[in-house]
Amino acid sequence: VIRQASKLGEEKVLARTDELTGLANRRRLIAELDAFSGVEGALLLLDLDGFKPVNDQYGHETGDQILRQVASRFIRSLPNGAVLARLGGDEFGVVVPGDPATTLEVANALRATLSYPFLINGNQISLSVSIGHARNDHTGDLLQRADTAMYEAKRTGVSIVEAAVYRP
Repeated sequence: VIRQASKLGEEKVLARTDELTGLANRRRLIAELDAFSGVEGALLLLDLDGFKPVNDQYGHETGDQILRQVASRFIRSLPNGAVLARLGGDEFGVVVPGDPATTLEVANALRATLSYPFLINGNQISLSVSIGHARNDHTGDLLQRADTAMYEAKRTGVSIVEAAVYRP
């Protein structure tokens, strides 16, 4: 019975963990957002720019190594209380508590972690990131607003775009 309970606990953890990076996954991020409703902070959605050509040119193993290194760089730049998740592919989400200036500072720190190249198998590989920043203003769909801002950042080539305040 104890082994079964332990296995169930382990399976629950694995169900909320990204297998490649060891980060939280989309399911865990959504659970964190539910608990985040009464907290001042922001949701950041990050999408790596230039990642697909890396997979195409160097192969998926190199792409996987880069994703693990990106995760490591991101983790080191986050304040206590932030939750970093890999949502799939080359997309990440971060729940960051704090005032708007602090959460924008975190977004800039995350962007800066990619300012120097990755060295993998003797190859220098450079990436950048598009970030959608949505303040937790307790109205509207935070995930949808951050996603829209991230795609605006990607479309315009601006590194960080703040989501518009929700207006019903």
